[in-house]
Amino acid sequence: MRSRSRFFFIVILLVLAGVAFAAYRWSTNAFNAAGPTTQVMRVEVKPGMSVRAVLRALGDVGVVGDPRAIAVYLRAHNLHPKIKAGTYEFPAGASAARVFEMMEQGLVVLEQLTVVEGSTFAELRKALEKHPAVTKTLKGKTDAQVMAAIGHPNEFPEGRFFPDTYRFAARTTDTDILKLAYDSMARNLAQAWEHHREGLPFSTPYEALTLASIVEKETGLAVERPRIAGVFVTRLRTGMRLQSDPTVIYGIGPKYDGDIRTKDLSTDTPYNTYTRGGLPPTPIALPGKESIMAVVQPDETGDIFFVATGDGTGAHYFSKTLEEHNEAVKRFLARLRQQNASSKK
Repeated sequence: MRSRSRFFFIVILLVLAGVAFAAYRWSTNAFNAAGPTTQVMRVEVKPGMSVRAVLRALGDVGVVGDPRAIAVYLRAHNLHPKIKAGTYEFPAGASAARVFEMMEQGLVVLEQLTVVEGSTFAELRKALEKHPAVTKTLKGKTDAQVMAAIGHPNEFPEGRFFPDTYRFAARTTDTDILKLAYDSMARNLAQAWEHHREGLPFSTPYEALTLASIVEKETGLAVERPRIAGVFVTRLRTGMRLQSDPTVIYGIGPKYDGDIRTKDLSTDTPYNTYTRGGLPPTPIALPGKESIMAVVQPDETGDIFFVATGDGTGAHYFSKTLEEHNEAVKRFLARLRQQNASSKK
C-alpha cells in the first residue's frame, strides 16, 4: 500500500509539475509574443488604476490577447509593474513585454500647444482654456491671481511667456505649462541680455523685452527685425516718440475693432507712444527670440522712419528724413488705392 501511495503521489507531483510548466510556457509565450493588434492603439491609463484594471483595459481594445496569461506571468515572476498614468499609443503587434515597458517608462503620447510670436497673454490663456488635453486650474482667475499661482506675484504677465511649441503629457495643468513658458522666456531674455550692446538707450532686460514686443508687432519680415529695432533705438536716443500703432492698439484694449483712427492716435493712454515719450510701461505682446536679439543688437543705420511698401511681402521702406518718408507714404497709399480698385472689378 505504501508503494502504491508513493507511486500515486509521484504521479500527482509530475502532473502538477507538467501543468505548472505548461502554464509557465503559456504565460511566457503570451507575455513575449507579438500582440494581436494590426494598427496603432491608443489607451488611457488613469491615475490610480491597478495592474488588473490596466490589463482589463488592454484586453478590451485588443492590445493583449489574453489578460489572464499576462497576469499569471507577472505573478509567476513576482513582478509588480509601476505603471505611470497617461495616454499611450501602442504600436501594431506590440508584445505585452513592450507594452509594460512603455507604461513603466511613462512613454505617453505628447500633446502640443503652439504659442505664436506676437500673440498676447490673453490669447495664450484662451488657447490653454480651449486645449482638450490641458487640465484647467486657472479658469476664472484674474491675471494677478494667475501670476501668483505660478510663483510670480505682483508681476505684469504680458511679455513674460516665451512663444514656442510646447509638448506635454495629457492632463498637464495650465499652471505647469505657464511655468514652463515663463521660465523659457526668463532664460532666453537673460541669455540675450548677456550680449547686449553697450550704450543702448535702455538699461534693463525688462525694457529690452518691452521694446522687443513692439518690434515683434511691427515686423512682417524676419530679416527686418534688427533694422526696425534700430529705428526705435535711434528715436529713443534722440528723444523722438516711438509713434508705434501696435502700442496704441494695445492701449485701446478689447474696444479695438480692427481699425485705428486719427482720434485713437491722439487719445492719451499709458501705451500711446504718439502722445507719450519713451517706452510704454510694459510689453504689448509675447516677443520671440529673434525680436529680443534684434533689440539688444540693433542695426542702427540712421533711419528714423519706416512704412510698409504694400507689395504683399511685409517689407518696409526705411527713411532718414521726413521728406523721404512722406514720399514713401504717398507711394504706399497709391498702391493701396490701386489694390482696392482692382479688388472691386
